[in-house]
Amino acid sequence: MSALLTRITPRVGALACAARLQLRTYAAYPPHTIVGMPALSPTMTQGNLAAWSKNVGDKLAPGEVLAEIETDKAQMDFEFQEDGYLAKILVPAGTKDIPVGKPIAVYVEEESDVPAFADFSVADADSGAAPAAKEEAPKEEAPKEEAKPAETKPAPKKAASSSSSAPSGRIFASPLAKNIALEHGVALKDVKGTGPNGRITKDDVEAFLASAKSAAPAASSAGAAAGAAPAATASYEDVPITNMRQIIGDRLLHSTQSIPSYIVSSQISVSKLLKLRQSLNATAKDQYKLSINDILVKAIAVAAKRCPDANAYWMPEQGVIRKFNNVDVSVAVATPTGLLTPIVKNAEAKGLVSISKEIKDLGKRAKENKLKPEEFQGGTICISNLGMNPAVTMFTSIINPPQSTILAIGTVNKVPVEDAGAEFGFTFDEKINITGTFDHRTIDGAKGGEFMRELKKVIENPLELLL
Repeated sequence: MSALLTRITPRVGALACAARLQLRTYAAYPPHTIVGMPALSPTMTQGNLAAWSKNVGDKLAPGEVLAEIETDKAQMDFEFQEDGYLAKILVPAGTKDIPVGKPIAVYVEEESDVPAFADFSVADADSGAAPAAKEEAPKEEAPKEEAKPAETKPAPKKAASSSSSAPSGRIFASPLAKNIALEHGVALKDVKGTGPNGRITKDDVEAFLASAKSAAPAASSAGAAAGAAPAATASYEDVPITNMRQIIGDRLLHSTQSIPSYIVSSQISVSKLLKLRQSLNATAKDQYKLSINDILVKAIAVAAKRCPDANAYWMPEQGVIRKFNNVDVSVAVATPTGLLTPIVKNAEAKGLVSISKEIKDLGKRAKENKLKPEEFQGGTICISNLGMNPAVTMFTSIINPPQSTILAIGTVNKVPVEDAGAEFGFTFDEKINITGTFDHRTIDGAKGGEFMRELKKVIENPLELLL
């Protein structure tokens, strides 16, 4: 029985901290490394293999994308950090629910070793040692093994190509291509991909948009000439539920069913806050541009320091309520693949300009699917702002456990307020509705009201942000 050597690579990819790599020297095969399904987030136990970016026989270099992995949070690039050649793809693109550590590929250091893995299987990779039949075969048929012709090299490439593209009906596209398609209302199923394994790239979507734009006038004039009438039948599109969307749905359902939450809403004047923002931006000289959301993140951090019960985790497994000294504000961001909550860490200790730049950077990378797991997992308190939509005057949000508090921000409205000195006995004030949703197990109703009072106090007197 051949010896089993295990090597843990310190960095398989920028995110693949828990990928299992096993170097096995079977008698039947040259030295090689088994690539396991990586854990791209601390909570990931399984994932989907969305697409392979390399084919069998391709050279691998550190930092190159080997595959796209769909995790419980997002679809991420699995960057490989070794030199070598892809010798075998064990799991075809489109495979779902692959456990972390499950063998998905084989790579070798020498290109000449690639053809030897044409018949290598998952069973070989899963076994602790090579099967007896494969150990004995080379001993009896060593001459045939040596005489194996070099022209067998293309065979693995063909096999990999067919296995990588086996699942039909799934659409593989780069995150940037998805963003462009979403912005222009393009159905990716209509776009032909030119990337590896038919993957749709940014150029493919832009080429489709260009051709559609030029074809539109001709199609409309032809339709008018023919007197074509619109179809009377119902039209719809079925969108597959991604792994990320399924996980989000499950967690939201768990949150609403298991957390005894309550809401506290407050109408808060932002007149002084808006004047402060306008004054700061006027003297910025293009160095920064503060938003209302930037200032609200800071205000929430200040209020959380004053009322730490709102800045806490419910942790029944450990038998504790964990109150944090630091305030890490999770900022809800809508992306093409689902809602992400990048984190402004230690917001209580940062200035407005620092918070503003960090939020812009995190939001941009969230929409491009380029966040690291530690940048969107965790957080001690959350803000969800729909104030940019003038139709949203008030709404409630769902707590993201184990957090205990989430703040829902509505739009700014001009509200009449009594003013005896005014010409008609009233004036207009600019106000927003902020609604806090709290976990009653962690923070009692009176404490929830206290937090909202402190938040209102800071927002209506923004100079308190300096205290």
